Amino acid sequence: MAKMKSVLFVLVCVLLVSAWIPFSHCSKKPVVGARKEDVPYIKCQVCEKLAAELYQQVQKKQAEIAPKKISEYQIIEIAENVCNLKKAEADWILRIDIVEQGDKLELVEQDSEGQCNSECKTIERACQEVMGYSDTDAAEHLYKSKPQLDSLVNFLCKDLTKACSTKPPPLPKNRTPGEPFAPKSSKEAEMEKIMKSMEGMPGAPRMKMYSRDDLMSMKNLGDEDDDDEEDEDEAQVPFKLGKVLREKESKKDDWKHKITEGITHGRDLLKKHAYKVSNRVRQWWRRKKTAGSTNSKASKSEL
Repeated sequence: MAKMKSVLFVLVCVLLVSAWIPFSHCSKKPVVGARKEDVPYIKCQVCEKLAAELYQQVQKKQAEIAPKKISEYQIIEIAENVCNLKKAEADWILRIDIVEQGDKLELVEQDSEGQCNSECKTIERACQEVMGYSDTDAAEHLYKSKPQLDSLVNFLCKDLTKACSTKPPPLPKNRTPGEPFAPKSSKEAEMEKIMKSMEGMPGAPRMKMYSRDDLMSMKNLGDEDDDDEEDEDEAQVPFKLGKVLREKESKKDDWKHKITEGITHGRDLLKKHAYKVSNRVRQWWRRKKTAGSTNSKASKSEL
């Protein structure tokens, strides 16, 4: 009985603290930054993999919504998220290892996702430097031209971003090697996907106070075998109590959820309209530059 009371006390404390303590005070893992000095050596390779991911994800999205045709706005969303590790579209970065090969760095794709350390952040940074403000241009090219993969690689990496226009410099001999590739367990990968899918959902900010290790340990509560049947019943108390609390909270938050959905829908409509206006302005500016260039050439020929 005493054990059950202690478990209930701990659970109530966790529920109360989760509403007040910010993520920055509770995360156990130190923040790992990108190695900026490595970006020039991998920029072209990252661009080629980025182009392949854009192509494959657009094809996958088209297959999911068939027979409807994918919209330019949907392609822009993919292009916006493909270099952001907080989004599922950037999960491809987690499967890449940076390996030293003589005087250069090679991106080697692995069979599973790995822990995101400095190499993962370095690839993300290189991807963001390549994409820059070119996400809408890349999306427009994919939507209008429907290029094959080879054509898309040339457009993105040579014409649009110039990421592969020059050969990368030789690798310094005194470079400190990166950390070895460390695969994630299936449970870790599953937990991170759940957290990404909860991004932006009502109530999700409360989950940010927990690190991945905390969530994994919570998920494993009650998995250990106990000899005493009473202990097994008591181990289920937090889960039953949690279920009741979630049901009550979901009823109270119904109206909040509806308001949030309305705000999200309105934001998406405004964003879509902004992209349309931006594209029209960009097209008008291109026509104006082209017309100005033609008039300039005509005036020179008359002289």
